[in-house]
Amino acid sequence: MDRLFTHNNPQKSNPNAPLAERMRPHYINDILGQDDVIGENSPLRKMIEEGSMPSVLFWGPPGCGKTTLAYALANELQSEFIRISAVESGVKEIREIIHKAEYNNQLGKKTILFIDEIHRFNKSQQDALLHSVETGLLTLIGATTENPSFEVNPALISRMQVYHLKPLEEDNITELIQRTIAQDEQLSKYKIEIDDYSVFHRLSAGDARTALNLLENSFKIAMKKDSEIVQINEAIIKKAVHRKIVSYDKKGENHYDTVSAFIKSLRGSDPDAAMLWLAKMLEAGEDPLFIARRMVIFASEDVSNAEPMALTVAVSVFQAVQMIGLPEAQIMLAHGVTFLASCAKSNASYAALMKAKSAVENNPNLLPPLHLRNAPTKLMKQEGYGQDYKYPHDYPGHFVQENYFPQNFTPSQFYKPTTEGKEGKILERLKKLWNKLKKY
Repeated sequence: MDRLFTHNNPQKSNPNAPLAERMRPHYINDILGQDDVIGENSPLRKMIEEGSMPSVLFWGPPGCGKTTLAYALANELQSEFIRISAVESGVKEIREIIHKAEYNNQLGKKTILFIDEIHRFNKSQQDALLHSVETGLLTLIGATTENPSFEVNPALISRMQVYHLKPLEEDNITELIQRTIAQDEQLSKYKIEIDDYSVFHRLSAGDARTALNLLENSFKIAMKKDSEIVQINEAIIKKAVHRKIVSYDKKGENHYDTVSAFIKSLRGSDPDAAMLWLAKMLEAGEDPLFIARRMVIFASEDVSNAEPMALTVAVSVFQAVQMIGLPEAQIMLAHGVTFLASCAKSNASYAALMKAKSAVENNPNLLPPLHLRNAPTKLMKQEGYGQDYKYPHDYPGHFVQENYFPQNFTPSQFYKPTTEGKEGKILERLKKLWNKLKKY
């Protein structure tokens, strides 16, 4: 079982500090959790035990232990620990730290530089670290909540080992709460009774810091004068949190992952899952017009002729959201989501476009045949423009089999309608019209 906090009592800290800070572990053996990263047989753990450590990048959600790991690693290696925030520091501060590391190196002392939110450093700031990291002058520990593949300079990533930290599981949070109650100098004075530990995990989403803040606030709400017994139930915990901020970053990985889940739920014809992802985006403050635009795209890409009304509905939703605004616009979005998710699906139009584009890329000099060209002048008519064009409305059923493809181009079949929804009728009609020339 993954663990986060120690079996041993934590070192004493500022009694006025938040509970999460008071319970912060100081050494690797004090940390419970992230066994894949610092477990007994992990490569990083072995390197630390040997007294060395590479530069590392800890990537994970808030409250998973990135900062705690950095502090613990510095203590294990008995190194000078310098912490800066990418939000508040720049190239000047980095150069000063490098000079400090050079001085420490002369004294035989190691320097660990911890940069919180390293993804907020621009390229020049990250480049300033490259040489020192590559030569081992200092050991860099970066922490980021964003996917480093997108946000961190590839040259810097190549000089570091990336470790992906995960949110805590329910049993992790339960043990965290239980041990905190037993070990914290202030809480251990009371007999704290908790009805349902799972509430802490559900409302914290595996964020240890949030879980401890919930415990601390719940304790303050439930505590009564002249009583050593403190009873904490779900209602008190919910009152303590008031509202859990949804894990979401409009420009980060969580944003794109959530949008992806939303679209794939629509495509998979699951209106319930799609509604859940819609609700998450709205609760996180996503721009409703962004959601509506994605729905318009989806209507043509994934529904198309299986239900031609899908595009009309999606565009109407977009226009309604534009006119009405939040909070009522949420209702229009919900209307559109349930309709699109419930529609028959076809990507035949989108697939046809991709095939046609590929054909154009392979044949960049396509020219319309003479009989399809426009002939607005006498000279053009003399050149044969428009000659022998067959006007469909002059034929029975307003159709005539004709070659509409470019000169010197073998007629191809890009659009292959499915039997889904109303596209099935399109398929039957095209079969009758092109029965001798195309295979449907």
